[in-house]
Amino acid sequence: MATITPDSLMTLEAYAKYRKQHKPEVVAHRRLRSVALGEHINVQFEDERTVRYQIQEMLRIEKIFEEEGIQAEIDVYGPLVPDGSNWKATLLLEYPDVHERRRELARLIGVEDRMFVEVEGHARIYAIADEDLERENDEKTSSVHFLRFEFPPGAREAVRAGAGVKLGCDHPNYPAHVSIAAETLASLAGDLR
Repeated sequence: MATITPDSLMTLEAYAKYRKQHKPEVVAHRRLRSVALGEHINVQFEDERTVRYQIQEMLRIEKIFEEEGIQAEIDVYGPLVPDGSNWKATLLLEYPDVHERRRELARLIGVEDRMFVEVEGHARIYAIADEDLERENDEKTSSVHFLRFEFPPGAREAVRAGAGVKLGCDHPNYPAHVSIAAETLASLAGDLR
């Protein structure tokens, strides 16, 4: 997997030109790697390209061009790049209505720990959530969580060989599962070695 370094990023000027030409294909790539789980959970599987785009966007929005600031953004987002043995994802709990969101986030405490992928013929792989971050309290969970699904070697091999994979949640207040679409799975399989 490629490593994102300050030298591998574009200058703000170069990125502005690149962004105009390439934003539609980057958006399509992000959409390909996104899986809806029911009506209110969206899981955005990250890779080097999505993370690089996120870093470049943050540098652009914040107008960061100093080396320390660039490194700080890499330090924040770089850990979201999968390392060959895992999938990394951003979990979004999406409730447009503020009152419904407040109510549901209170009901969904711990949901991030109940997310799983299930490779055909293998045991469920539960997410390791929010490493080094506290994303909930006694009253509610956060609407954004960071997940890592660590694959044992046999499950990695099965995914690369074309096994079906489901994404699911077994939280008592949001039980759901869905088969990951073939084109999405083909992209995700590329994250595994």
